[in-house]
This record gives sequence, structure tokens and C-alpha cells, in this order.
Amino acid sequence: MLNSNICRLLKIKYPILQGGMAWVATSELVAAVSNAGGLGVIGAGHMPPDALRNEIKKTKALTSKPFGVNIMLMSPYVKEVMQVVIDEQVPVVTTGAGNPGEYIPALKEIGSKVIPVVASVALAKRLARTGVDALIAEGMESGGHVGEITTMALVPQIADAVSIPVIAAGGIADARGVIAAFALGAQGVQIGSRFVASQECIAHEKYKQAILKAKDRSTIVTGISTGHPVRVIANKLTREYAEMEKRGASQEELENLGAGKLRIAAYEGEIDHGSVMIGQISGMIDCVKPVESIIQDLVQGIPAVMTDIKDIVE
Repeated sequence: MLNSNICRLLKIKYPILQGGMAWVATSELVAAVSNAGGLGVIGAGHMPPDALRNEIKKTKALTSKPFGVNIMLMSPYVKEVMQVVIDEQVPVVTTGAGNPGEYIPALKEIGSKVIPVVASVALAKRLARTGVDALIAEGMESGGHVGEITTMALVPQIADAVSIPVIAAGGIADARGVIAAFALGAQGVQIGSRFVASQECIAHEKYKQAILKAKDRSTIVTGISTGHPVRVIANKLTREYAEMEKRGASQEELENLGAGKLRIAAYEGEIDHGSVMIGQISGMIDCVKPVESIIQDLVQGIPAVMTDIKDIVE
């Protein structure tokens, strides 16, 4: 049913990648996604190298299927965590916030597939020339750090601009989104928000409940003035942030306000003064389910969507 180059490239059953979300994309979630036929991805974030190595070993103990690590290239530990990935021979590496070019030869040497996250055509073209295996075109609907272009506008432009496979991300939570991504030229999808609301995700119950309560306009983008926009659920923290921006607070003051706030939201359930990073698609999520059920819903819903489309276009 899903005969995609991404499946062959990554040796997975379904062309569904789980977003490498910092603090919540841990071994429990990663292994569950991989075991269900997708590609689980550890969110390295600002993890120190020893913590990442431990997470990789835990994942290997939970699954024999391929999995990946997402490395934020702005991490203060980037060189050390990249060496951990090489030492542990991680099958897939996704990257964000930079150019992974200097690391590609070493990753290729151990057989890893390298897939950067991009938010513009210009960056997609530049990274495609470095020899990466595929690209994740991520629209601004996503949770966490975002660009300025919507998924629907970004994916087809990147698919037209490069010759390597493109994976769509941002605003995808059901079979309709999967089919839409394929129609736009993608050969796979990356999903984050829907997997946070899964039984295997270690995010605090209050974090998950905040997702279930979210509506279509519950998320906002903060940090535009600092050059580091982030999509989160609006709360007391975002209001304080906005007030500080209006007063002309410095970039350092704003970044200090947000420091550590994702961790306290995800781990401690502080959803009023924490950073509840989640995508606009959260308005569609109304239950917490096992990962396997989520993936099966995505896959098994495709025939019905295709039938509906056929009825319209014929």
C-alpha cells in the first residue's frame, strides 16, 4: 500500500518518521514507533554525550528495528554527541538548526542515512548538494522551533527543487494528512505532536492533557523578535514573554525567561509557566493511544481517504 523510496532507504515498513522532540522523544517512544513499522527518532536536544549514549543503548534493548537520532547542530555538545552516534552506529541521523556537512563523511562511513530538517528551498538545495540522503521539509504548523512557510507551500517547492526524497512535516496527524503530503510530492511524513499523545511517550500527564484540551487556535509562535521562533500552547509564560517583548526586553532576557521551560513542562507537568511545545494539529488530537494504534490508524485510514478523493475527481 505504501510503496515509498523512504521505506527502502530506511528499511522500515511504513514511510512514517517520529519527530525527534527534545525531552519527550526518548527510548520508550522511539522503540514503540520502530516496532510498529515506522522510524523512531531520539531527540538529542541539548543532551550531554553520556546521556545520549545511554538513551541509544536503551533503545537498542527495546527494539531490533532501525531507529534514528535527531541532533540539533546548535547544541553545545554537538561534536561529542555526533561522535556518540558514530560510535554506536546509529542507522539514521536527522539534523536541525544548521548544516551537517562536516559530519557527513564520517556518518556515511558507518552507513548512516543523513536527513536534515529544512524550512526553505534555498537551504534544501544547499544541503542536497552535500550528499544527504533525504530532506524533511517542515512547515510552520509544527510544534517547537519553526520556520515561516506552511507545509502546503513548502513541500511541493522543495520536492520540485531537489532530486532526493522529501519527507513532509508539520500539521500531519491522520491519514488525510499523509495522503496530502504524498500529493504534494513527499515520499514520507514526519509526525511529532500525535506521538506525544501516546501511551509510550514519557511526557507528563498534564502535558498530554493540555494537548487534548487544545483547539485550532490554542498555539502561538513566540520568539520571533529573537530570531528563534517556537510554537507552543498559549499560557501564562507566553503572556509574560509577549509583555517583555513589548517593553523592549533584550534577546538575552527573553532567552533566559524560556530557558529550561520545556523540561519543567514535559517532566514536571508545569503547563502554566512551562513551554508546552506542540503543533497546530493538536486541535485534532482527542485521545491518548498506544503508538501501534496511532500508526495503524494512519495506514488503515488511507483507503477510505483515497475512495473519497476518487469520488470527487471522477
